[in-house]
Amino acid sequence: MTEEAKTGESKTREPKAGEPQTHESQFISGVSVVGPGGGESIILGSTRMRVLEDGSHTGHRLAIAESVLAPHTQGPPQHRHARHDEGFYILSGTVRFTVGNEEYDASTGTLVMVPPGTPHTFANPSDEPAVMLSTFTPDLYVQYFRDLQKVLAEGRPLTPQANADAMSRYATEPATPGLA
Repeated sequence: MTEEAKTGESKTREPKAGEPQTHESQFISGVSVVGPGGGESIILGSTRMRVLEDGSHTGHRLAIAESVLAPHTQGPPQHRHARHDEGFYILSGTVRFTVGNEEYDASTGTLVMVPPGTPHTFANPSDEPAVMLSTFTPDLYVQYFRDLQKVLAEGRPLTPQANADAMSRYATEPATPGLA
C-alpha cells in the first residue's frame, strides 16, 4: 500500500483561475477513498462545499458532499426536485430547514431526508458555523453547484434568474413560481 493510501492524503495541484478546486481520489482494490483534505472544493459565497463523491464512482446513483455554512447564512430559495432525493445529516451546529410553511431546527446528529416534489430550503441562523453531509440520489444536483460557482468565477452576479436557470437544468424549480 502506498504512503498516500495509508494516510488518506492525495497529491494535488493548484487549480487555475476559475477552475474548480479538485483533489485526486485514491483507489484501493477498486474502492474510492477521499481523505480529510480530498474532494472537490466549491465556494458559494459564505458556504464551502467539499464534494466527496460526484457520482462518477457510483454509476451516478449517489453523490455526497460536506457543506460548511457560515453563521447567519441563508440557503437557496425554497425549491423542489423532480427526480432526486436529497438527504442532510447534521455533523455540527444547527441548520434550520423550511419545508413549505413549516420550520424545523435540526441539531447535530439529525438526519433530514427530502423526497422528490417536496418544497424545501435550509439556512444557518445561528452565531456558530454548521456542518452537514448531503446526499443526492441520483447524483443530478452536484453539477448545479458547479454551475453556480462558474457564474461567480466569471464575475457575473448570482441573480434569481441565474439560479432558476441553473436549477432548471437539473430537474429542479423554485417552489414559488417567479421566485428564485
